[in-house]
Amino acid sequence: MVRKFDFLVIGSGIAGMSFALKVAHKGSVALICKAGMEEANTYFAQGGIASVTNLKVDNFEKHIHDTMVAGDWISDPAAVEKVITNAPKQIEELIKWGVDFDKKENGEFDLHKEGGHSEFRILHHKDNTGAEIQTSLIEAVKQHPNITIFSNFYAVELITQHHLGIIVTRHTPGIKCFGAYILNEETGEVDTFLSKVTVMATGGCEAVYRHTTNPLVATGDGIAMVYRAKGVVKDMEFIQFHPTALFHPGDRPSFLITEAMRGYGGVLRNLAGEEFMQKYDPRLSLAPRDIVARAIDSEMKQRGEDHVYLDVTHKDPEETKKHFPNIYKKCLSLGIDITKDYIPVAPAAHYLCGGIKVDLDGQSSIRRLYAIGECSCTGLHGGNRLASNSLIEAIVYADAAAKHAMSVIDRYEFNEDIPEWNDEGTISTEERVLITQSMNEVNQIMESYVGIVRSNRRLVRAWNRLDILYEETERLFKSVKASREICELRNMINVGYLITRQAMERKESRGLHYTINYPKHSDELNK
Repeated sequence: MVRKFDFLVIGSGIAGMSFALKVAHKGSVALICKAGMEEANTYFAQGGIASVTNLKVDNFEKHIHDTMVAGDWISDPAAVEKVITNAPKQIEELIKWGVDFDKKENGEFDLHKEGGHSEFRILHHKDNTGAEIQTSLIEAVKQHPNITIFSNFYAVELITQHHLGIIVTRHTPGIKCFGAYILNEETGEVDTFLSKVTVMATGGCEAVYRHTTNPLVATGDGIAMVYRAKGVVKDMEFIQFHPTALFHPGDRPSFLITEAMRGYGGVLRNLAGEEFMQKYDPRLSLAPRDIVARAIDSEMKQRGEDHVYLDVTHKDPEETKKHFPNIYKKCLSLGIDITKDYIPVAPAAHYLCGGIKVDLDGQSSIRRLYAIGECSCTGLHGGNRLASNSLIEAIVYADAAAKHAMSVIDRYEFNEDIPEWNDEGTISTEERVLITQSMNEVNQIMESYVGIVRSNRRLVRAWNRLDILYEETERLFKSVKASREICELRNMINVGYLITRQAMERKESRGLHYTINYPKHSDELNK
């Protein structure tokens, strides 16, 4: 089946939905959701969204400086300035769409402070800010007549000149995107979605790791599709591991214990009950995430333990329950009363700072294709994301991409010459074990060799193992009918390869990329 839409938006988190809402008055919009609309990283973002709102003590310069420090000074200054100076206006937009941020009795925002921030500037809705934003945007999207939602549709490949029989390489100038081939999981058929403008908003890729706080739909689909379409992908080595995921063996994804809990006064302790962050950083438990994650990793390895503790038992119990009701409820369901008991925590893959390279308008290296949200690399995060900068980045760049796309869309036409998908091939139920086992192998490879601390030897081993899986999976893909499982496996392998290769290429320890072969980054060595 061939479908035509002015705007094709792949992904239904804050980036995809806010873009859709901003352009829907200009033309028809298809919003592609690989699962239900709540199955997005946005929904699981507990902490909040960073923006300068309290001008009595805060300003843009402070937020910019905090972002550059956290990013290890390799963030793009233009991207940093763009996001931070445009943040307050986009906060107003979220409020218009129905997002309810917590306020004090005097009507001012009840702001949190998180690791790496010099001021209280995190707007939040209790400890489930992402869910509040996601549900508000879902309602707004559902009510718009120009937006068609396609739930349980899975994007398989981007459509470019390649599908017209033209050879496309990484050096081909003027690669254009004409839409995407998208699997309708209900019918099992791959439909052709033609578009004038296509937007990747597919989120992150942390499901390539065994331990992750992300929903398991985060398999790097958009990044892998753009890479296969010969687009530019950058900074994939910078994977942020959240220091404090709830340690409960068997849970996948891991339940997130928000950074705001450390901002609130939570203290990290080893299993003997001893504080340890003073050995690693003068900012103690409020040091940036990469430092805290490595400190916990080091403490666990030195002591031969598989987790540490986060302690808020010294705080007022009623205040703790008020600020963190969902964390309190989740832990209590496991027999942990956080007002009396230490919380067992361990690092887990949490956020990707790299992705599809885009300019200040959210344009990728492929024409007519934009990338926004976590799947994009704007340059904001540099070597490490400052806490709660991701949601605001998503909506600021959605706004920029929407404005640019609307200014140029009238120049574009649908490409009617695109062939429909060739869906020959079948796969028997018995053969699905090939896919699930390979997924497990990807998780094990990435967790063991491309984790918080790396080495040249580990990265080479990961590269070699992934190469074998790549060859096996490509042969399987060509012989079977497209399914979500085989496509997700392909994407996980592609993304694992990109993380590993770009980690191998960075010959220094920088930001989130830490290797025992280069323990100091080049700027420090040159001092």
